[in-house]
Amino acid sequence: MRWDPRVGDAMGACLPAASVFLSFSDPLTGDDGGGVPGGGRGGASRFPVDHEINSRIYLWRGHPWNLEVDAVVNSTNESLDETHSSPGLHAAAGSGLAEECSTLGGCRTGMAKMTNAYDLPARKVIHTVGPKYAVKYHTAAENALSHCYRSCLELLIENGLESIAMGCIYTEAKNYPREPAAHVAIRTVRRFLEKQKSKIAGVVFCTVSSSDTEIYKRLLPLYFPRDRQEEEIAVSKLPADVGDENGETVIDERKIRIRPLPAGAAERTATTAPIDLPFDSGLASKRSSFKLDSYLDPSFMSLIKDPDLRRKEQWEKSAQAQKGFNYAKLLGYGDLGCPSLSAAEEYSLHSRYLAKANSLNLSEIAEMKIIYRGGVDSEGRPVMVVVGAHFLLRCLDLERFVLHVVKEFESLIQKPYSIVYFHSAASLQPQPDLGFMKRLQQILGRKHQRNLQAIYVLHPTLGLRTAILAMQMFVDGEVWKKVVYVDRLVHLFRYVPREQLTIPDFVFQHDLEVNGGRGLIVDPRTKHIYQRPSG
Repeated sequence: MRWDPRVGDAMGACLPAASVFLSFSDPLTGDDGGGVPGGGRGGASRFPVDHEINSRIYLWRGHPWNLEVDAVVNSTNESLDETHSSPGLHAAAGSGLAEECSTLGGCRTGMAKMTNAYDLPARKVIHTVGPKYAVKYHTAAENALSHCYRSCLELLIENGLESIAMGCIYTEAKNYPREPAAHVAIRTVRRFLEKQKSKIAGVVFCTVSSSDTEIYKRLLPLYFPRDRQEEEIAVSKLPADVGDENGETVIDERKIRIRPLPAGAAERTATTAPIDLPFDSGLASKRSSFKLDSYLDPSFMSLIKDPDLRRKEQWEKSAQAQKGFNYAKLLGYGDLGCPSLSAAEEYSLHSRYLAKANSLNLSEIAEMKIIYRGGVDSEGRPVMVVVGAHFLLRCLDLERFVLHVVKEFESLIQKPYSIVYFHSAASLQPQPDLGFMKRLQQILGRKHQRNLQAIYVLHPTLGLRTAILAMQMFVDGEVWKKVVYVDRLVHLFRYVPREQLTIPDFVFQHDLEVNGGRGLIVDPRTKHIYQRPSG
């Protein structure tokens, strides 16, 4: 169903023909109502008629992944596994979807993550995790559900996409009441489009049951009125609480806890309690003069150290480090001037880089194949492959490369993993100094240091061994003592099976040149290495 037929079709070929969308008569003429009975209030409409917004709204009876849109929404669990996803989605998308989901590192309730759509007509799949419902946590569940819809729409815009099809994120397994959840979904989309309508071409609400369809048919005119009459009727039928500017429920009592306190010390000392006043006016005066900061020390309102003080301490650490004799710089390994960070500071640094990495398109870095996922090692641990020869320092944006590293490693560092580093022919390329390596380790965080089990270095040179020794001394002895040197490719397969690695052709060639292929045969078709039969 196209919500406002008076506006031209903005979706074009993205959606099926108009005949397959739902059509219905005016749902506001009946007595069933769309909101909570008696919950509405008179006065100005909180959702006025907006034909431009209405032209972007569709109601579709069927599964969202049958539509040719930019993105479809999958309601899933925090592990993003197939069994808890929208029924039928993975079967329609193919096995590649589950494989990519397994690399995302899960998703928190109220958040969203994006993958390719594989065999679906859509371009992308946005995965989100709806909340479990409990009556005593009604407001928390309502806001988490609202955040699901908003996160999906934000992710759509961040990736330059314009159309989205979303089913009911509030699955029956999580016990969310159907009609209150539909109110949250519809009003959140309405509030989002009020701010971002120029960036979105279409939002399709998809229902698979007749009961959900009837709910949406009743509620859509309340939040997307098509004319002045529907707008006036919606004023009386809308619930009393329709959320804030984002569609979320605001609890007034909680505003005090997060409200910044004004610097009113002088004002506090000048304020005196009124005397000899009538009871009612005295009470009013006390209310107006009440200030929370008269009872609390402002230092208790801050959970983190003052930014200026923290920056000063970092400068002092850096200056102190530079005063000492810099052996690393003397040996030509660069400046290690970046100060050491606490666990909390490393966590904050990692979180900032991860958030920025997830918001950017880093495909040009990924195409360089400097780092990429392998299979698993002989212990069953996931493997990250690093190709030194692909690290072209002169034509690489190091900041974007670091963001790409953080994004790729995020799913691995949550549990034990290994790294395979191909140094084959890498000595011909300039390498980053120790200061860069120390900073990269700080950004990856302590979880990376703790869960990294081994670094298998293939074809190490004397220069590389010396550099790793320097990193053990000056950067991080715990991490760099996990290095395992491997001189021959066939020996690497003792630690990581051949079928678990995608190995560049030049690595095979380099191995033959360095080791002479003694006793070995390389199959040029499969790139497998075999022992030469004796005799």
